[in-house]
Amino acid sequence: MLSEADGAVPDGVTVFDDAIPAVANLDPGLLKALRQAATAAAADGVEFYVNGGWRSPEYQNQLLRQAVSKYASEDEAARWVATAATSPHVSGNAVDIGRSDATAWLSEHGAEYGLCQIYRNEPWHYELRTSALGRRCPRMYADPTQDPRMQQ
Repeated sequence: MLSEADGAVPDGVTVFDDAIPAVANLDPGLLKALRQAATAAAADGVEFYVNGGWRSPEYQNQLLRQAVSKYASEDEAARWVATAATSPHVSGNAVDIGRSDATAWLSEHGAEYGLCQIYRNEPWHYELRTSALGRRCPRMYADPTQDPRMQQ
């Protein structure tokens, strides 16, 4: 059974919960940007809850197996879940933000912090793109199967 130590996230976790490995093990630059954005969003009454962050390879592989079972196809599962070898969650470079008010806030203001939605089919999935600072986020991929990083 996988646990918080593997990156499982209990309900109610925010980007400020350092005791939770899924948050604490995020890339320091991503975590700093998330906390800056969350502080600004709080002024608008929006809180950033974390549904997924850093994950162990074992946890990522379990999610992939579940997706293959759910979609009855590895190709379809790949539209939603990456392998442990390619997942930015395993390296601590991705976060899944919960609640639609937070993702709506990030879609409007995220580039100011370098926080960009990467996949059109995953409005909750954000990664740090420092090239977006002062500009705009790069064009989104339709889903992970279109991302060259996933082609390993």
